[in-house]
Amino acid sequence: MDSYSLTLVFIIGLIFAFMDAFGIGANDVANSFSTSVASKSLTLKQACSHTAKTIRDGIVDLSKFQGKQDALMVGMMCALIGSSTWVLTASKLGFPVSTTHSIIGATIGIGIVIHGFGVVNWGWANKGVLQIITSWFLSPLVAGIIGAIIYCSVKYLVLKRKTPFKNGLRFIPVYFFITVTIIIFFIVYKGTPGINLTSLGFPIILAVTLGIAFIAVLFAIFFYIPWVKRIIINHEDLKFYHIPFIHFIGEHKHLSEIALESGIPESKIDIMNIKKNSDIHEDIINYSAKDISNKMEKEQPKNEANKSLSKKLGGIFTHGINQEIAEYKNDEYKEMHDAAVKYDDNTEELYSFLQILTASFASFAHGSNDVANAVGPLTTIYYIWCTGLNPDSTLSIPIWILILCAVAIDLGLITYGYHVMRSLGNKITLLTPTRGFSSELSACLTVLTCSRLSLPVSTTHCITGSTTAIGLCNGNLKSVNWKLLLFCGFSWILTLPIAGIIAGITFKLLYPIFMYYSSVPNSI
Repeated sequence: MDSYSLTLVFIIGLIFAFMDAFGIGANDVANSFSTSVASKSLTLKQACSHTAKTIRDGIVDLSKFQGKQDALMVGMMCALIGSSTWVLTASKLGFPVSTTHSIIGATIGIGIVIHGFGVVNWGWANKGVLQIITSWFLSPLVAGIIGAIIYCSVKYLVLKRKTPFKNGLRFIPVYFFITVTIIIFFIVYKGTPGINLTSLGFPIILAVTLGIAFIAVLFAIFFYIPWVKRIIINHEDLKFYHIPFIHFIGEHKHLSEIALESGIPESKIDIMNIKKNSDIHEDIINYSAKDISNKMEKEQPKNEANKSLSKKLGGIFTHGINQEIAEYKNDEYKEMHDAAVKYDDNTEELYSFLQILTASFASFAHGSNDVANAVGPLTTIYYIWCTGLNPDSTLSIPIWILILCAVAIDLGLITYGYHVMRSLGNKITLLTPTRGFSSELSACLTVLTCSRLSLPVSTTHCITGSTTAIGLCNGNLKSVNWKLLLFCGFSWILTLPIAGIIAGITFKLLYPIFMYYSSVPNSI
């Protein structure tokens, strides 16, 4: 195959790789933050992800494509079409599916169409299909067990004690130590393949990890606890960046004072019930419905008149992050939420920071792995297009491809991720900071452990399983949405065949067309 031929295939592959990465952000990365946003530890605007690269192979024997670079190039394009179509459809429906399994299913479909069933590794060895099927059951089960253990420890050591808030303060350093230890191991073994930190050896890695965890304990004792006590007990208006300087910051205005200074008449303010969010822990000020309606009617014409084209375009990109997650359709799930046991709000708030920390690092680690679902096929297409040769295992990934897919992942998260966040949030079970923290931490630990044992797992499946198990810790089957879980499980099973069928049919339709026009000089 000549270099720089089939340019149209490269362009289409580029577009659908972007869409596939967009779907990763909307689905896989969104599930990392779903419990944080649903439990109100984090607002949707604060959810963000980091990306890196990894290499995934073993499902289809690429040696079968020697001398058939055009088929491999078109095949990878069709695999991206099949994967992105299914992932985006599932994201729209709110189904948390595995983007890893989606691209693997699409690749299997291409392999079968071109070389038959024999080209696919159906067994257990080398990450075969049997391992993937096993992971459908293994991931949620293991994560659920770990999640239940973590949550029950918080439940019985803190939440159910006579003085839960005091106990929460005592155990916060312990959970900081556990969380940071797991996170550091997770990053070293799962999220940094390019740096190859595992070459340092286990003793050095363990010493460094425990050292960082000990620093985290000191941070919790001397900075975080004084900061969070002033917010929860004194209701001071403190920000996250005040934590390192908390001992040098004088008394800040109470949140109720800020509400009064906003110009709202005292008679219209209800400051008896103070709620907090993760950013500035503001008061929830209750206006009368009439006052809100009147104010909106007066301001609407003015706002419409000032609305420029740039603001309208900005509205397109901010549409997703302005969606309601935590309270979305809560009335429909009132019976399920009422079946969950509720504990002291102030004690729950202590674990918001830990939940945000866990969600951020889990997203970094598994996002760095899942971005390869889009990067891998696009790199193959790009390499064949540039050289006309088959890629090998030493193929390096161009930085522009990583940047492109990283941007697409972030766009997918902020514009489309709310669909999956709603499903994995309060629609499966009622989530609070302690429940969300336990769910995310168990997913981290599960993926870390199974990765070291070479067992295939999906972070999406882990989050779903741990959330379900923590819901069952309420001791009431009605506290879990079994109907939604059935739909989620059904979507997991459908992922491989649907992505494969879409990719296979697309290849059958497009490959003859590309081959026909490629024989015509300067056609494509």
